[in-house]
Amino acid sequence: MTILAQLDRWREQGAISPEQHAHLASLCRGEPFSVFLELNLLLYAGVLTFVAGLGWTVTTWSRQLGDVLVLAILSTILLTCFWYCFSRAPAWSLAETPAPSAVFDYVLYLGSLVWCIELAYLENRVHVLTGQWDFYLFATTVFFFFLAYRFDNRFVLSLAFSSLAGWFGLTISLRPSHEAAAYRQCALLYCLLVGLGAMLSHECSLKPHFLGTYLNIVANVLFWTLLSGVFSLPNYGVWVFALLIACGASLAWGLMRQQFAFVAYSVVYGYMGVSSIFIREVGDKTFLLMYFVFTAVAVLVVLGQIARRFGRAG
Repeated sequence: MTILAQLDRWREQGAISPEQHAHLASLCRGEPFSVFLELNLLLYAGVLTFVAGLGWTVTTWSRQLGDVLVLAILSTILLTCFWYCFSRAPAWSLAETPAPSAVFDYVLYLGSLVWCIELAYLENRVHVLTGQWDFYLFATTVFFFFLAYRFDNRFVLSLAFSSLAGWFGLTISLRPSHEAAAYRQCALLYCLLVGLGAMLSHECSLKPHFLGTYLNIVANVLFWTLLSGVFSLPNYGVWVFALLIACGASLAWGLMRQQFAFVAYSVVYGYMGVSSIFIREVGDKTFLLMYFVFTAVAVLVVLGQIARRFGRAG
């Protein structure tokens, strides 16, 4: 039996979806296939590598080059990137807007990262705001949100969320009490704020396709916050209850919207929380090793089966 005949049989049996059959059959016939996702990730990784090298160069050679030359180079890159983006961008729209060119998103991402390097250099060398990093982070957050919504870019939106999280954490650390409980409260407030922003943006039809990015950020921050309470607190009952509720909500949302990521969040984070309770009083290292080997394999098998079902449904 040929591979194509086997694929036809699997499709008839329901083992693979028609889309999967078409994709695999085209590969067997040697037809061209898209590598857009792989190239996209490589190009973004290239931008990150360039910016990391630029940051290292600025840090290492700033004294030899001088502040004026360093700031001139950074400002030139920054202004060139934003000039390109603002001059090439299509008219703003509430709906999803495709990039006007193949390199547009990468230039925008480069400019956003260079903005961070230049701000950090200005504060470290010139002390424009005398160490008020909370103001820098807040201003950067607002700027990144503006860029993300103006140019419809999820990567810049993620930078905005990261800056906002940094601002929340720095604000908490400047208070007299900065224990772990304060950080957990800060993280929960962050989740609430981002969640409200997601609801408002979606209800107003303001870039509604950003909803997935909002929810992924909220889900991961919320789960890690709940897990920190389960891991570190002796009275962890409330945190376990909250974790189970969050897992159930994530599972229901993933199944309802056919989004595998949220199903995986509920399984993985729930497994971590339950396992921490189960092994808390166990001192036998052999038993712990066997437990994690068997349960981790079981979780991977479950996720694999769920992923297959999602593939068939898609």
